[in-house]
Amino acid sequence: MPPVIFAHRGSSGTYAEHTRAAYLQALADGADGVECDVHLSRDGQLVCIHDTTLDRTTSGSGAVADLTLAELRQLDVSSWKGIDLPSEYGDVSDQFLSFADLLLLLRRAGRPIRLAVELKHPSPFGLQLEEALIAFLMDEGWNPESSMLGSIEVSFMSFNPDSMRQLAESVPHHLLCQLVSDVQPKEVRDALHFGAILEGALITLMRRALKEGEQLVNHQEVGMAGPGVKYVRKHPERVRRWIQEGVRVRAWTVNRVEDALFLADLGVQELTTDYPARIRRAFEGNGE
Repeated sequence: MPPVIFAHRGSSGTYAEHTRAAYLQALADGADGVECDVHLSRDGQLVCIHDTTLDRTTSGSGAVADLTLAELRQLDVSSWKGIDLPSEYGDVSDQFLSFADLLLLLRRAGRPIRLAVELKHPSPFGLQLEEALIAFLMDEGWNPESSMLGSIEVSFMSFNPDSMRQLAESVPHHLLCQLVSDVQPKEVRDALHFGAILEGALITLMRRALKEGEQLVNHQEVGMAGPGVKYVRKHPERVRRWIQEGVRVRAWTVNRVEDALFLADLGVQELTTDYPARIRRAFEGNGE
């Protein structure tokens, strides 16, 4: 069996991440599932965006949590990619998605689809983010025993072990995915530009979270592990052991065919990629 392929923030290699166009393209690309990140807006609405701030992927600036859903909908979230949108994918003003918008889009797909939801931390709302997501899904008709919402199978991911523990009260064990990535101090410094003291404290917290997350996987308190490609290449025996012990592994972000084939050969069951059509072709004998 080839790995299950998730479109990372939609087909985000083609269109701007988390946009209507990216998710519609993911469905057209034949992705088995899609991945999204969720935050809460100022008025407590679940919205699909990766960063805690707006600056990188929107026409706005500042914190996501400082704007209401209505204000977020006014932002241009697609033009930064520099790609023209096909008319059937809507215009620029249609591209911002609340989590409810994404569910509606997936419900209209006309086929079974998997949805991997990453809960983003640190969040100014703390674990209220998890509470809000579960409450919303329950209102939509989600079945907590099967984690099905109609023909959509929902799984849950986070780098935060506390998030996994909170979700474990409501979510089936096999659909909880602890994300893991080695902490690279230089990358933290380059990304955040904190002072040395704050950087050191953050790196310590990240390393502690990684250790706790690995223990959740080792003790099978969650049924899935979500390592990055670099992590798998650095710790292949650990990942192989997890698989042998019954842990399902969902690797990210798998954009190179050689990485996809390496991971599949290792036994990794799920791949998350910006280019689902490319990675799909790799397992059909037509990889680029």
